[in-house]
Amino acid sequence: MTSETLIFTMYSPDQPGIVYAVTGLLASVGGNILESQQYNDAATDRFFIRIKANVPGGRSTIEAAFAQLAANFQMTFTISEAPRPTRTLIMASKEAHCLSDLLTKQHDGRLPIEIAGVVSNHEILRPLADFYKADYFHIPITKETKAAAEEKLLEIIEERKVELVVLARYMQIISPELCEKLAGSIINIHHSFLPSFKGARPYAQAHARGVKLIGATAHYVTSDLDEGPIIEQDVVRVYHDDTPADLAVKGAEVERQVLSRAVRWHAEHRILLNGTRTVIFN
Repeated sequence: MTSETLIFTMYSPDQPGIVYAVTGLLASVGGNILESQQYNDAATDRFFIRIKANVPGGRSTIEAAFAQLAANFQMTFTISEAPRPTRTLIMASKEAHCLSDLLTKQHDGRLPIEIAGVVSNHEILRPLADFYKADYFHIPITKETKAAAEEKLLEIIEERKVELVVLARYMQIISPELCEKLAGSIINIHHSFLPSFKGARPYAQAHARGVKLIGATAHYVTSDLDEGPIIEQDVVRVYHDDTPADLAVKGAEVERQVLSRAVRWHAEHRILLNGTRTVIFN
């Protein structure tokens, strides 16, 4: 019988016997555990697990029994095929650095994603998408057309069987209704000055204040602007003789790194939502 590598992620109210039950079920079908991580959050009384295992016969062998086990423990769970890349739609406006980084890493086999397309409210990034043979969808947005634009976006997501949406410097606010529909499957990147330096030219504002560290934050998108559960953050030191342009270059580099790590962890099913926080099994 052919084995299939599956990733099980789950969380439930903390209680005795969870690990025993899960590993026992895997053993009963001849499963071989390759990775196992767990975390007990005392603050929320929740127990989180991620298990990667070879399962003879694959998903169909264990899914029904696992669903019954989950019901017994009031468990929320997912079962994913480990080798299958996550179908990902990337959205960007005019800045190319995050989009270029994701396309390059996917092309080189360094990100476990499949590009379902690139969406932009401008045409400027089309040549970059064309270079990587990624389908490009130009959806211009005005105040009057925003609702129609989001309907078009949802059509693309459905038609292309998109599993993850990445806002790679997409400079449009997503409506609360769309945030709700894509909850847990849409990631944004922004400079970590927020909320200290809002509005235009944040690096010029940071330079004027003489900041010593700049950084970036990747997070899941919610209807609360830039306040969704944080996935990854990083910083880089800047110096007194750095110009605003120098800060922008350093900021772009840290944004690329932070976003690609967040996308990788999501695609590898390493992130579990824990209210307004995340549990990340590295």
